[in-house]
Amino acid sequence: MKRVAVVGCGGAGKSTFARHLRDVTGLPLYHLDQLHWRPGWVAPPEDEWRRVQQELAAQEEWIIDGNYGKEFEIRFARADTVIILAPLRRVCIRRVLWRMARNWHRDVQAKGCREHLDLEFLRWIWRFPYDARPRLDEALARNKGDFELVELKTVREVRNYFKNGGQG
Repeated sequence: MKRVAVVGCGGAGKSTFARHLRDVTGLPLYHLDQLHWRPGWVAPPEDEWRRVQQELAAQEEWIIDGNYGKEFEIRFARADTVIILAPLRRVCIRRVLWRMARNWHRDVQAKGCREHLDLEFLRWIWRFPYDARPRLDEALARNKGDFELVELKTVREVRNYFKNGGQG
């Protein structure tokens, strides 16, 4: 395991999982949200954002945490492991609401991006199985066989993954 893409719905626990994986493996960790968002929740131009991800994926070792579905192919083409975190939607919503309340108006996702109630983000989470997950599955299918695929749906499965030394 040298190049790991961690993907899943918002609130699935990607960043926490990726930090723990970094601590266990020693691989460098990149959180896409921190690299993507500029102060005030401003997104970079698409070509620049694509280039950033290409540069990350070109490295020999990494853990890249985040979705950004338009660029799944960049990461999946280089990954030797893809880990999908897929808890129930209600779990993701609860985690995000708790994160919002706990970090209200503090920079959490990226510098200059204050935590706030984002109804569109909550809607995206709720619709994830219908809108985003099919695009994720299509990108995985296009790169099938090039990486180990692990899907973890519960806290117990995540714990067991680490307890078993990175084996689903």
